[in-house]
Amino acid sequence: MNKRWATREVPAFDEMNSLATELNIDPVLSTLLLHRGIKNYEEAKYFFRPDERHLHDPFLMADMEKAIDRIEAAIAAGEKIMVYGDYDVDGTTAVAVVYSFFKNHHSNIEYYIPDRYVEGYGISTQGIDYAKANGFTLIIALDCGIKSVDKIAYANTLDIDFIICDHHTPGTELPAAVAVLDPKRADCPYPFKELSGCGIGFKLVQAYAEKNGLPFEDVSRYYDLVAVSIACDIVPIVDENRVLAYLGVQKLNTDPCIGLKTLMGVAGKSINYTISDIVFLLGPRINAAGRIDDAKHAVELLIACNEDEAQIKGDLINIKNTERKGHDLQITDEALGMIGDSEVLMGRKSTVVFNENWHKGVIGIVASRLTEKYYRPTIVLTRSNGHVAGSARSVLGYDLYEALCECSDLLIQFGGHKYAAGLTMHPENVEAFINRFEEVVSASITADQLIQQIQIDAELRLSQVEPKFFRILNQFAPFGPQNMSPIFLTKNVYVSGNPGLVGQNHIKMTVMQEGSLFNCIAFNHGEYLSQIKKDVPFDICYNIEENIWREKRSIQLNVKGIKFK
Repeated sequence: MNKRWATREVPAFDEMNSLATELNIDPVLSTLLLHRGIKNYEEAKYFFRPDERHLHDPFLMADMEKAIDRIEAAIAAGEKIMVYGDYDVDGTTAVAVVYSFFKNHHSNIEYYIPDRYVEGYGISTQGIDYAKANGFTLIIALDCGIKSVDKIAYANTLDIDFIICDHHTPGTELPAAVAVLDPKRADCPYPFKELSGCGIGFKLVQAYAEKNGLPFEDVSRYYDLVAVSIACDIVPIVDENRVLAYLGVQKLNTDPCIGLKTLMGVAGKSINYTISDIVFLLGPRINAAGRIDDAKHAVELLIACNEDEAQIKGDLINIKNTERKGHDLQITDEALGMIGDSEVLMGRKSTVVFNENWHKGVIGIVASRLTEKYYRPTIVLTRSNGHVAGSARSVLGYDLYEALCECSDLLIQFGGHKYAAGLTMHPENVEAFINRFEEVVSASITADQLIQQIQIDAELRLSQVEPKFFRILNQFAPFGPQNMSPIFLTKNVYVSGNPGLVGQNHIKMTVMQEGSLFNCIAFNHGEYLSQIKKDVPFDICYNIEENIWREKRSIQLNVKGIKFK
């Protein structure tokens, strides 16, 4: 697939040079800081040295005092408390944090994860009925509930109170819960709006600890779980999320909880985790529990108190992940075949595919793969409990959620973000929905949004990539949305030695410029191998990363694009 190379605007020379001089760094690094809104020494210090003192006051969040008062009253009265959470990584980590913390202060507490296939996403009537039948009078809902107006109204008729801890965009009406914690509420003064669902749960725990004079160690012990949620829920790694991710990755690599330590071992990598490692190694395994079997297995692993118990759950989850991969590959192949064999589908600006036999647990992964392949807003649909359920993914700059709003009359329910969403509809509406969605996307998407873009942060000479530069660049981590690993452009490089193909389609080579040489890996760029010859200059754009091979560390360029003159 051809990709556009787009270079970010270079800041004003005086501003760039002034910051570089003040910090004693390469002007390219000061450019990266200015792109992140960092303009002076103090702001750079805050950015490079994330500290728990930078965490915001949890009581700035609307309804936090009400939430803590209600929890304190429940504990004092010995009420039964249910911790209710979604079945994905964000939801299960949130449940693990909140349940584990309050379990230390209240024995009459349990957790509940809805069944993906029976109850669906969010707060369910079945869950509320279970709470009533078993004597629960307070439910703390995590990573869901902000749009559950009717469900909360139903719970109120049963004298069950709710505390909502959600990070999704509210509807026009807030649920009538005792407390609704969501920074995206229009009336919420909380200074950071992009916490994960687990992050909201963490703030609840932090507030309770502060109010009751508990040591902060009782809260900070959950940093690793919060970092996993931040990484896997793809929230911006800026502001408070950057602090939590930084501290969480640090804890993950030095003192992970038993469950995560076990999962890291099962995943085949036990040290030096990055946000990317969390996303690709830990997240899919945690998700696999709910996709293939029961998300309670994931919670049981994350709250495990002994290694034997954790190992049993870790091995089980790993088996479910292997099973998930099988479904994923099969359905992806079938979906690609459907699109490739249809001139109508190939000619559209959106992709919507439907097969009633596909496994609901993996359609989100398949939607992501189809988006990578065809690079357009994509929805994968399957049959579920008499309805048709779908998972949607978008492309850079296109608001998928707004597009679904234009189709809302054809949907039973939907929810999500700009780039990812879930939806449910009646089977008889599938064809009308497919056509409407294509109409909406065609009318609102731009030509540029349909071409994948490589965002280049700065141009660089290879001679600038020296140890100090790399050491400071590493301090920009943890990388993720709104703080991506910088992509650099270097023009007129030459290959040194003989490039080769590794794996199925990856190029391994050494490039040089003005006497500087670096090893490179170019994933999925095998088609360029025949063009890469000595004395033929070309341009590359790339990330700079550390390669560890047999305990030897070296700087490697991870090539994202190649262009010939």
